[in-house]
Amino acid sequence: MRVALAGLATSHPYADARTLARHAELVVWEPDQERLRRFTEEHPGAKVAAGLGEALATGPDGVVLTVPNPQVPGALAQVLDTGVPCFLNKPAAASRAQLDALDRLAIHERVLSSSVLRFAPAFAGVRVDPEELLAVRATVRHDVGLWDTGYNAWQDTPGEGGGTLVTMGVHGVELLVALLGPDVRLAGAAGASRHYRNLRSEDTGVMALRWGNGVTGTVEILGVSEGESYTVTLHRRDGSETIAIEGGDDPLKGLGYEGTIDAFLSMLGGAPSPVPWEQTRAILEVLVQARESA
Repeated sequence: MRVALAGLATSHPYADARTLARHAELVVWEPDQERLRRFTEEHPGAKVAAGLGEALATGPDGVVLTVPNPQVPGALAQVLDTGVPCFLNKPAAASRAQLDALDRLAIHERVLSSSVLRFAPAFAGVRVDPEELLAVRATVRHDVGLWDTGYNAWQDTPGEGGGTLVTMGVHGVELLVALLGPDVRLAGAAGASRHYRNLRSEDTGVMALRWGNGVTGTVEILGVSEGESYTVTLHRRDGSETIAIEGGDDPLKGLGYEGTIDAFLSMLGGAPSPVPWEQTRAILEVLVQARESA
């Protein structure tokens, strides 16, 4: 089995490769030589391609696509032409123009784009009865201090990577849509800079959501945090239940990286994406509207 890692624009494909290397031969393409060096030091057996076309020409059984958001529509179009399964690291779009470009593509049932948290063991088996819920809340704690140094400035730029509200907010929206479905709209959003002063976006944010059945939701994004953790709180008439997702001793497993790759490998075996594009599209619409509002 051969998997192409097309782009290393964020930390995620490095984590993906640690699981994939146990199952497949790796092909990698990344134009940034420092990022590529870090990858090949960890995976010296990986075949290095000079471009995306060359990586796809090696005949991979699947592609993990991780390029800066403005490049996603063009790169995904090339991957779609091959017909092979694709895992597109989150978020698939961070602006209206990017989302419109994705809407023009013929995205098939073996394209997966999701926050890894959906596949975390603490969350993956959770099911709820929406009729019992009053409201839901997702809290995302993920520090963005690295961006304050200028690292990966495109991620912190609202019109490119979406900033903290989109890049970290996707985790919370993903979890709530996984529970309640894609019939959701944004009711409001706001962001603020509470600690980091060199950011192009914000370090804290909040979104208010409403589902078609009347359930309301809140997504809190805390980009100033000493630890990384995620919680979902389900409010019912008789009390509240909180689901906590943490890395623990094995972050690849605890945060859902391994579960995501397991799902991707199933797609290589012929299964459709476990996350219908309808859900991904609804999540992206909420994020784009939140960025536009804030």
